[in-house]
Amino acid sequence: MRKTHKRKHNEIEIDTKSSPLPAVRHSDEPLQKKTKWINKQRVLVFASRGINHRDRHLMEDLKKLMPHHKPEAKMERSKTLSEEKKKDLYMWLSNVPNGPSVKFFVENVHTMAELKLTGNCLRGSRPLLSFDPVFEEKPHYSLLKEIFKQIFGVPKHHPKSQPFFDHVFTFTILDNRVWFRNFQILSEDGALAEVGPRFVLNPVKIFSGSFGGVALWENPNYISPAKYRQQIKHNAKDRYVNRITQKTHAKATKGQDSYKLTPLDDMFK
Repeated sequence: MRKTHKRKHNEIEIDTKSSPLPAVRHSDEPLQKKTKWINKQRVLVFASRGINHRDRHLMEDLKKLMPHHKPEAKMERSKTLSEEKKKDLYMWLSNVPNGPSVKFFVENVHTMAELKLTGNCLRGSRPLLSFDPVFEEKPHYSLLKEIFKQIFGVPKHHPKSQPFFDHVFTFTILDNRVWFRNFQILSEDGALAEVGPRFVLNPVKIFSGSFGGVALWENPNYISPAKYRQQIKHNAKDRYVNRITQKTHAKATKGQDSYKLTPLDDMFK
């Protein structure tokens, strides 16, 4: 403290530069140390042009669930990874720049706006990741588990995330597909309420590189949507041909005895 005297008035001035006052705290809790943000990797999320409104809303829901995402403009169709029809939705998960990468066909999409579930979680909070034990049984499932952890796991001390967990992402293997669900943690005893969104990932191929390279694994049970629609049309065509054949045969045999009950029907004639 330094005292200064003026001519007309006696005043005491405090030089804060030479003797700073400590901050006043009204709590007995210890001061929290500033933690360092170590993992600064972010997830780039973008879509190709031409996706429908439901697929676009699903992408926006995923952005809300991942505070560590980095948005990007839409990719032009001339620069897309592979030409696909607009009615089919595919999702690529990749580790840039060295790989590996996985191509999924997305099925049974339900966005948050469609479901209107009772669950609700704070935006930006970190999720718990829950995996089916089946992920440890096969090598390609173990690789998928590691990719899901790196993409959906929010880094610790991320500046855009909240420092606590209030929801859980579940990844379940059923019918050779990965079922994704998002649940709010209601209490410490494990009570949950679904938040959304919902979608199912049908793995197509696993590549060694980033968005390409040597195919490490291919799903033998996968049927492309175009081939599936073609099979449905073919089956419908066969049913139509059979129905026309039956009608033609019925007209040709009309008025004739097409069957006999027993070989002795004509014995009394």
